[in-house]
Amino acid sequence: MRLSALALSFVLGASLPAVPSTRPAGSLAPIQQKLARDLGAGLSAPDQARLQRGMTQAAALWTAKDGSPATFEAFVKQHFARDAQALDALYHRLAFVLESLDGHLLELGRDLRWHTDLDLGPLLPADELLSGWNPGAHVNDDLFANKLAFVVLLNFRQSTLAERLKEGETWTRRDWAEARLVDRFTTRIPAEAAQAVSEAAGEADRYIASYNIWAHHLLDAKGQRPFPAGKRLLSHWNLRDELKSQYAQEGGLERQRMLAKVMERIVTQEIPASVIDNPRADWNPFTNQVAASAVKDHELPAVPGVLSAAPEGLRRYEILLKTFQAVCKLDRYTPHAPTHIARSFDEGRQLPEARVRKMLEDVVGSPLVKEVAALASQRLGRPLEPFDLWYSGFKPRPAHSEAELDALTRKRFPTAAAYKAEMPTMLRDLGFAPETADFLASKIEVDPARGSGHAMGAERRSDSAHLRTRVGQGGMDYKGFNIAVHEMGHNVEQVFSLNRMDHFFLKGVPNTAFTEAMAFVFQARDLELLGLPKAAASERAWGTLHDFWSTYEIAGVGLVDMQVWRWMYDHPQATPVQLKQAVLSIAKEVWNRYYAPVLGQKDSVLLAIYSHMIHSFLYLPDYAIGHMIAHQVEEHLEGKGNLGAEVERMTRLGRLTPDLWMQQATGRPVGPEAMLEATAKALKAVRTR
Repeated sequence: MRLSALALSFVLGASLPAVPSTRPAGSLAPIQQKLARDLGAGLSAPDQARLQRGMTQAAALWTAKDGSPATFEAFVKQHFARDAQALDALYHRLAFVLESLDGHLLELGRDLRWHTDLDLGPLLPADELLSGWNPGAHVNDDLFANKLAFVVLLNFRQSTLAERLKEGETWTRRDWAEARLVDRFTTRIPAEAAQAVSEAAGEADRYIASYNIWAHHLLDAKGQRPFPAGKRLLSHWNLRDELKSQYAQEGGLERQRMLAKVMERIVTQEIPASVIDNPRADWNPFTNQVAASAVKDHELPAVPGVLSAAPEGLRRYEILLKTFQAVCKLDRYTPHAPTHIARSFDEGRQLPEARVRKMLEDVVGSPLVKEVAALASQRLGRPLEPFDLWYSGFKPRPAHSEAELDALTRKRFPTAAAYKAEMPTMLRDLGFAPETADFLASKIEVDPARGSGHAMGAERRSDSAHLRTRVGQGGMDYKGFNIAVHEMGHNVEQVFSLNRMDHFFLKGVPNTAFTEAMAFVFQARDLELLGLPKAAASERAWGTLHDFWSTYEIAGVGLVDMQVWRWMYDHPQATPVQLKQAVLSIAKEVWNRYYAPVLGQKDSVLLAIYSHMIHSFLYLPDYAIGHMIAHQVEEHLEGKGNLGAEVERMTRLGRLTPDLWMQQATGRPVGPEAMLEATAKALKAVRTR
């Protein structure tokens, strides 16, 4: 998962005209006409048009608080760049200053969250306050107050998504960079609204980061402990990955059923609050009984008192509701995209909601699903069950067991620093030139995550990206390593798309699905990085089926996330109880339509287990899109054969529109078609063997 300013822009919005809180005391139209005559008299026709456009853009957000019409007139006379030379000087000055501003603000925020994000010991009460403070909350207000924002609006063109889709192919790199520069000043979000979003996000992050299940303390009907001592599984990431790993384990089926029940209890909030991140309690998830544990596989101090079986109740949905209520505070300032849904799709993803929905439905509704499911059932030798949503048996299994892989990664990566030291070698093994591998490794720091893991990019070229993953007391287990490789893919994109970008304002990728795609490309090669054999060409068809099934799984999750946000906007006064019932109903509805016919049970709520739904503000559709993009990228890489050079070329394209980026990267627009075509071919290939 990528954690960056790009992801936050989904929440705060981008490139949208905002509604000023107060209008000018007098109309600015006469002043604009006067300036067009007086100031425009000595300008060329293109510069006259630029003046007219810039005055209109600036006047749209100018309020009485910003000054009188006479103040506006003086401002335009002083700050309009009259020719190309003056405009170029202004552009480069802004690039220098805003890189410094953005970069240092990100670093401040990173430091404020340092102890809540990283596993560095017990949290202090003050950490909650520190992690919820956004030091940049007032910056937008300040830049409008000192009129720097108006300087940008006066001199650079504001464009709509429709214009970019229509004209973007003909734009120069500088045109695109200027468009991204003006994006940041076309909304005027009050500091209190931005801070409310930050506080809600901080609370949600803290809640999810500590949502662990101590697996050794899960009891079956016979009172036995199916999982080894010390195994601590974060919801949902580690629960899902542990479930996946059990396909290769003797007796894994019963452990999978147990983990699925744990997930169901979390979604329904029937899970006893006392068993969350508590190794002092034993819990049977089937009966929901709780008892004090006589087994100690931890170093935590004893806690006096009687353990309660009282359910968590509504906390999960209270948190989700708070995030919704926070982002709603932004709605009135973005009238052309008046909901977080619109901002997320039209401005964040630059893909309309309807198109994304169709992309996901094309996957989950494909007739290929039943064919692939039948193959999975055949390979398992049993009917599929709901948790087979995470079936991992198409992917060629390593010769080593999960325990052997754990031993291998713990020995090789006893600390986060050890992973950092190995990065140049791993990047060379992936195909990057030695000097490029060394450069990338020098720009990525590795930290032990308190939660599952994430990648935090930099905003200043002199700063470094940060890779966060779990590192236990005994070292990094295989799950932690797998996550680390995923996050390293994010980090490589982040470093290239900042440090080797031709224009600072083009930094990044079109949306987070693209960086997820790069992360998937890296993650698929994790075993190779451990020195284990690379999958043979004959196994690639199985890899395609694995990718398709993974996309099928996460596409449904994305649809649930989208429908939940629709429901919240349709019911803005909902209570946590009502929201909980709505989420359960939506999860069952999507499940019964697309999953029950192949997984054999109605009314499962497993699609609602993903923690991103609670703390990532409508992020989940990006994973399915990311899988589609990753498949297209992999097909392209297969033809080119040089992963390092091609990844660098692609990630240096910058923040274009999605289809334009994909056309330049792979020769094909974004969509599921390539994956569906490849899946059909893969099915034929495996059946003929």
